[in-house]
Amino acid sequence: MEKPSLNLVATSADGTTLFTSSSSNRINTFVLPSTLLSRQDDDNSPLTLTPQSTLYLPEPTAAIAPCPYFALEQPSTQCILTASTDHPIHLHYAFSSQPPPSPSQDDDDDFTVGFREHQQPRPLATFRLIHAETERYLPITSLLWSFPGTHFLAGSTNCLALLDVSRPDLGLSDTPVLTIKTTGPSSRHKSGGGVVGMKGTVSALAMQPLGLGDYGGGGGNVVAAGTWTRNLGLYDLHRAGACVATWNVSQAASLAKIGGRGVLQTVWSPCGRYLVVNERESKGLLVYDLRGTHRLLACLNGRDGQTNQRLSSDVFPGTNEEVGGFEVWAGARDGKVVVWEGVGMSEGSVEMSYDFEVGARGSAVGGTAMHMSGSVLATCSGSWKFPDDEDDESSGSKSESESSSKSDDVESGTSSSESGSEEDESRTSRQQRGRARPPQAVVEETSLKIWSITAGNMAESGHQEVNEPYET
Repeated sequence: MEKPSLNLVATSADGTTLFTSSSSNRINTFVLPSTLLSRQDDDNSPLTLTPQSTLYLPEPTAAIAPCPYFALEQPSTQCILTASTDHPIHLHYAFSSQPPPSPSQDDDDDFTVGFREHQQPRPLATFRLIHAETERYLPITSLLWSFPGTHFLAGSTNCLALLDVSRPDLGLSDTPVLTIKTTGPSSRHKSGGGVVGMKGTVSALAMQPLGLGDYGGGGGNVVAAGTWTRNLGLYDLHRAGACVATWNVSQAASLAKIGGRGVLQTVWSPCGRYLVVNERESKGLLVYDLRGTHRLLACLNGRDGQTNQRLSSDVFPGTNEEVGGFEVWAGARDGKVVVWEGVGMSEGSVEMSYDFEVGARGSAVGGTAMHMSGSVLATCSGSWKFPDDEDDESSGSKSESESSSKSDDVESGTSSSESGSEEDESRTSRQQRGRARPPQAVVEETSLKIWSITAGNMAESGHQEVNEPYET
């Protein structure tokens, strides 16, 4: 791509910092200014955000996980987990001490990119998840680093891995302390009667919240996992990862007529009683009541989600005392954020309460993160397209005809065989160049925006537009 597209956004535990992941294999760290919610001038123009640090990864990453006890005033807590393709899981310091690169440098220069990678500080720790037979790194498609932060969970193909991060300096805990197989014995096994459990790549992980305040939720030990094969599973980490329940969401989504092609996110309600399931290519979200049985409670309709691009969502305790329940905020493909209020208080089909635009029309909102205070919302949007090959071919043929006519006028004495050979050589060189470098995707719009939320009003407090090559 000529310029990167933002994929996801995550907030720190103390709410002071934002982390974004982009298509250029970078993790950017933004510290929200203390004057974020105050008026800047008479027209109330938004602030311009600048990343405090940029982390360059060797390969694309499907998941990041900030430290669950992250505190801006304590440098020892400012860590983040990344899982790059064909690499170990790395624990990085969120704020790099290296100086930012010059914005005049080209992103496509292999030498420059390699130089930047070597300038990155070494990871604080590495954690390996290796296939025993082939000794290759297993693909890490989801990460969960929850309170108290001594361990984290990684999702891969047909398994969950629990790793110890409490003493990474010892170098003794770089392998899983517990591996949870999400599938049972196969039909070829002597004691097996078919595959049981949850088969597929674990693409979503969420920890049940602690029961605090008036909610009286669960105990915070049950993990909800989802797969690309549309399976859901509940696992109790206090019982050595024992499987509590597994089921498939395809039948429920078919009855609700919302579509879906794989679970990309699972989100617990603030009370820990309900589970919100977010799928790709889905026009809605499923809400399950997990008190006793995994019964489908409601379907949240009204979101334009017919895309393979990741469209994340977030939840917040209900602010409307008359409605009750909790709120669900989700990004859509048409550049809007859709909000449902009173989730958990009604069954069946639930229509959206309201929506608002956060980006250009047609720019999908891939990341949605709510501040723990409920007064700030972070969104990242982006869209791209490929150039029209027909236009390129037509323009190329036109230029070829013009150049050939000019050459005939100037060099009238050359033979037809020589001109034909020159044309063949030029055509061959153009074809080789075309095969060597396919057309790049063009990013039309991508941005990170921060919104202040008041009663019945949405205002943009800060933004970081990516109109130039994304540099610090």
